[in-house]
Amino acid sequence: MSDDSSPESPSTEVIREGWPVKLRGVTESVVTTLGPNGLWNVAALGLFAPDEEIDVGERTPIRARTWGNTRTRRNFHREGGGVVQFTSDPREFADATLTIREEETPVLPGADAWVRVTADRVDGGTEGETRWEEWKLQPVEGAIVDRRPFTVDRAFAAVIEATVAASRLDVDAYDEATMLDRLRYFHEVVEKCGGPRTKEAMETVERETGWRDRIDG
Repeated sequence: MSDDSSPESPSTEVIREGWPVKLRGVTESVVTTLGPNGLWNVAALGLFAPDEEIDVGERTPIRARTWGNTRTRRNFHREGGGVVQFTSDPREFADATLTIREEETPVLPGADAWVRVTADRVDGGTEGETRWEEWKLQPVEGAIVDRRPFTVDRAFAAVIEATVAASRLDVDAYDEATMLDRLRYFHEVVEKCGGPRTKEAMETVERETGWRDRIDG
């Protein structure tokens, strides 16, 4: 990667080619793409692996979809790729999904692993009134920055699901009452099971969407 990448710590493991993490099913990630203003836009991106699990270092391409005329979509078209990142910080997902965030460098401080990818459009269509495009992402190079023991965290999962529900609030294809009901439930899970980071992430969801005011209204 160029000098735009984050400084490498002594424990960083460089991945010269292939994915820096195992991929199976749908993996939630954060992607940065270079905009015309020279800044890196931060957004959430779901990664769809093939039926078989992809191991660390494999170069098997995966698929991802962009919905609507987003900055990620436009930057993929213009630049042909971006930097996919894997993080255990729920605040990164809340910011990436619900706020407009731009950074001077592509790798976020909270990334546990990252990989530069090329993005090639392979399909497109509409669902309801929303346009979607499907992309083939090919890993180029990346790094494993931090290896952590695996833990099961209900609050973290609730934050991820909350960002999905929040992103669908104003989409005609989804029932608003159903999405608000989900947000209320995920909020309760975070309140019961979450720590400071997950609670801060849920505060971002509430602040950016005003979902509680919609229920009260």
